[in-house]
Amino acid sequence: MKNIKYLIITLTLATVSSFYAQKATAKKVSEKPNIIFILADDLGIGDVSCYGSDQNKTPIIDQLAKGGIRFTHGYTAPLCGPSRAMILTGRYAFRTGGVNQDMVGEIKPENEILIPSVLKPAGYTTSLVGKWSQFSKTPGDFGFDDYLTFAGSGDYWSTEKKKSENYIENGVNKKLDAQTYMPDLMHDHLVNFLTTNKDKPFFLYYSMVHVHAVIQRTPDSTPGSDLYADNTAYMDKLVGKLLKTLDDLKLRKNTLIIFMGDNGTASQYADRSSIGGKKLSGKKGTMLECGSLVPTIANWPGVIDGGKTSDLLIDSTDLLPTFADLAGAKLPTKNVLDGRSFLPQLFGKKGNPREWIFIELGNKWYVRDSKWKLNREGELFDMSNSPFEEKLVINYSENKETNDAYNRLKATLNTLSPEKGIIDNAGGSGRHASNVNKKKDKVEE
Repeated sequence: MKNIKYLIITLTLATVSSFYAQKATAKKVSEKPNIIFILADDLGIGDVSCYGSDQNKTPIIDQLAKGGIRFTHGYTAPLCGPSRAMILTGRYAFRTGGVNQDMVGEIKPENEILIPSVLKPAGYTTSLVGKWSQFSKTPGDFGFDDYLTFAGSGDYWSTEKKKSENYIENGVNKKLDAQTYMPDLMHDHLVNFLTTNKDKPFFLYYSMVHVHAVIQRTPDSTPGSDLYADNTAYMDKLVGKLLKTLDDLKLRKNTLIIFMGDNGTASQYADRSSIGGKKLSGKKGTMLECGSLVPTIANWPGVIDGGKTSDLLIDSTDLLPTFADLAGAKLPTKNVLDGRSFLPQLFGKKGNPREWIFIELGNKWYVRDSKWKLNREGELFDMSNSPFEEKLVINYSENKETNDAYNRLKATLNTLSPEKGIIDNAGGSGRHASNVNKKKDKVEE
């Protein structure tokens, strides 16, 4: 009897403890949390050491992954403009028109609702710091309260690239002096934004310069050093400086951070971006796996359990509904949304996971599930050895598993019907028309 009493007391205390622990966790996520989305430029999975990079070391990003969730199946469009259109609208390119670099510039604020306009009614102050890519107008025209941006890509030193001489900060045109490193200027701006808005919920879209070409020296480079490794390391260092700022402002425990690449590694660096000595299938601008498979990491101390690796299928349209879900914001109803919130999975819940992702660029597209990929041409690929190999399936109809996979993915494409949406008007490659017409190789924009 005495033992039973002790057992009852122990179970009661455990129940009470569990109850208050659950309430404490609920309290953490019921407050308006801050959201920081870090988007690295041209950073593929082969560039990040926690994904197995043979060449690069990214200890800060590795720590983000170690303290959070590292996703192995995070996808976005394989070029920067279409990728960012997916991210910011939560919609596929055939709906928004963001099918190529030039057509992203035709997206208008009266037609598309971007993340800042979704979060603002929920009480969020929003900022974009860095690359605005191919979007027209300014970030302010699309709902951002605060911004610092520049024209094009790869802006580091004003002495190295003419268009780096100019940038726009909250509507004011300014010149970058010869001594200032654009990534450092961006960091100073975001520190000011965080400091000013530390007492209210905020959304920061940190659109980094690194590691877009033309690769140039960093403030830490030395004569003869590997500049690509230097740039990857400096990007990692800037992420660390951001984390320190959050710690100093006592914001870290109330801030969700999502780190992602905007597309795969650029062509001229793809060969060095290997994993385990193996070359990856695809690179920036291609419809192969690593054109769109990108580093994707979620971190939130005390809320997201650390040390997790997830094979959850994510495409970048899922970011808008996930952020809205966390913020308690209403999803826009004006347009069809393609994204699906993965917030429950961040908390270890089952949620409503995707069964497939869809990727489009120019006049090409494919749908992919956990093992199979079907493209516009009707070719079925076995992806069981990705990201190193995509094996074309011959005579898929002769095998039940492959035939079922084909029919399932074909039905998905038939439902989406991208061919009935907005189609590429510039040759189908997804690139700038001016770049397509140039005979000599140019740095990718």
